[in-house]
Amino acid sequence: MTDASPSRTSRRARVRAPQLTGKGGWLNTGGKPYTLADLRGRIIILDFWTFCCINCLHVLDELRELEEKHRDTVVIIGVHSPKFVHEAEHQAVVDAVERYGVEHPVLDDPELATWKQYAVRAWPTLVVIDPEGYVVAQHAGEGHGHAIERLVAELETEHAAKGTLRRGDGPYVAPEPEPTVLRFPGKALALPSGNFLVTDTTRHQLVELAADGESVVRRIGQGGRGLTDSTWVRARFNEPQGLALLPDGSVAVADTVNHAIRRFDPESGRVTTLAGTGYQWMQGEPTSGPAREVSLSSPWDVAWWQGKLWIAMAGVHQLWAYDPAEDTVAVTAGTTNEGLVDGPGPEAWFAQPSGLAATADRLWLADSETSALRWVDLDGAVHTAVGTGLFDFGHRDGAAEQALLQHPLGVTALPDGSVAISDTYNHALRRYDPATGEVGTLATDLREPSGAVLDGDEILVVESARHRLTRLRLPEEAVRVESVAHRTQRAATEVAPGELKLDVIFQAPAGQKLDTRYGPSTRLLVSATPPELLITGEGAGTDLNRTLTLNEAVTEGVLHVSAMAASCDDDPAGGTSRSKTGGEYPACHVHQQDWGVPVRLTEGATDRLPLVLAGMDDRNA
Repeated sequence: MTDASPSRTSRRARVRAPQLTGKGGWLNTGGKPYTLADLRGRIIILDFWTFCCINCLHVLDELRELEEKHRDTVVIIGVHSPKFVHEAEHQAVVDAVERYGVEHPVLDDPELATWKQYAVRAWPTLVVIDPEGYVVAQHAGEGHGHAIERLVAELETEHAAKGTLRRGDGPYVAPEPEPTVLRFPGKALALPSGNFLVTDTTRHQLVELAADGESVVRRIGQGGRGLTDSTWVRARFNEPQGLALLPDGSVAVADTVNHAIRRFDPESGRVTTLAGTGYQWMQGEPTSGPAREVSLSSPWDVAWWQGKLWIAMAGVHQLWAYDPAEDTVAVTAGTTNEGLVDGPGPEAWFAQPSGLAATADRLWLADSETSALRWVDLDGAVHTAVGTGLFDFGHRDGAAEQALLQHPLGVTALPDGSVAISDTYNHALRRYDPATGEVGTLATDLREPSGAVLDGDEILVVESARHRLTRLRLPEEAVRVESVAHRTQRAATEVAPGELKLDVIFQAPAGQKLDTRYGPSTRLLVSATPPELLITGEGAGTDLNRTLTLNEAVTEGVLHVSAMAASCDDDPAGGTSRSKTGGEYPACHVHQQDWGVPVRLTEGATDRLPLVLAGMDDRNA
């Protein structure tokens, strides 16, 4: 436990926490609204999240252990702050809370009121409020669970001594379960037998359905989170998503929250692990090697192409591949930076690739956070068919260069050479024809379609938020729908043209220091959209502070900032971290976050942009 002496606690910066407001109201509280005053005496952790964001989903998993361990002192409140228009719909938030197993109160804030009050700039952001109602820490990105655990222990000791800590049951009230056959299914696959296999994601199972796509033949997996290789009755999964048929008739499963690729043999009923360690990959870890000795990060879909199993590694914005001949995995495309950049595989940028479909000469992918349809050619180069970047989305048909999607999660190759796109947040099935370069709409009034599978001249759509497969006849012609275009609703930050001081704030957790054993412990990468916004300051470096020069001729744009910091225990005996080879070594942690900050150049505005990776901005304390 960290020392909580008066000399330490008196140095901690504190600011009064703003009130919690959200037009959508409260979830997981039995209908009761809450104020900070209602929770006085408890340690509050605000989790600013949005359900499209893979990093936010990682943080939900990071918080589960802390939530259980400190249930009588800590109240976690998810503040849902939407990026996409669909995410501002209240029912969509209700669905997401169940889909991802959120077991704490959630404030639905569709207009970003609380987000603005807390000056949040990124998803996810965690804010810690002490029992007296003061903000004492802020953390952007993922990898902060250990730091918050130490701070919570410190606050418990401090406020128990002061008499300001209140223990007891929290405000969480579990919703009633719904008795549907499937619950938020992810992807589907046609089996050689004529049956269909579906990932029943929220129930942590696979379900084999008869040829009608409705009747249950069997459920694979016990249900409940876990990673167990065994028979189809005893195996365990954790929010499985993508499926791919392998040449030997078995099925590869993207076991997303287990950070693993599993194999299910329909004949024997056995479930085994093909790749992954069960731990999430973090910066600095190996990106190739023996398949079950290399960690993965939220694999969302899989596809067999060119003799390998390709993996949409949503958690790190990359494509990987499993080579069965060598029993190895390796990165095939992507830098881990989030965005839309085409080119040779090692130079390309993705943003949560979530759907794959293979044809003879192309691997198609749904790149969800850029609302894009992209593809990889036989030489490994990456191309974009539809989509422009992280902040533009909508429902617009016509020429591909101006067409718009909204967070697609699936793509399906069609017999005529075109592809069907599960345009998830538009509740539509779209089609892109590479021969004509046109985008059309095949069907609307679907509810969060996340994948589709062909069945003769019909297509079965995984209608995730209606908990079913929906059978549609493929129309000969796509239709046009009324065009809708959107941009993310986050307000732009007004900054002065000319020199701008970028400060990424990182304070190592109590008992830790920056890890310099293997070179610089911090990394900062800066770019802009449009590129002309930055005159100087673009590129990579190791200092978390940098002076940028903004082009006064460019009135607005987006600054893309990626920061990483590594910290380790001061005292090697003070803690140990897991070792995949069984050894122990000082506990070390990587903290990382990507920001996309919309800016507007305004004379007389601020010349400083602070981004909190971990800690507090002392200038605001």
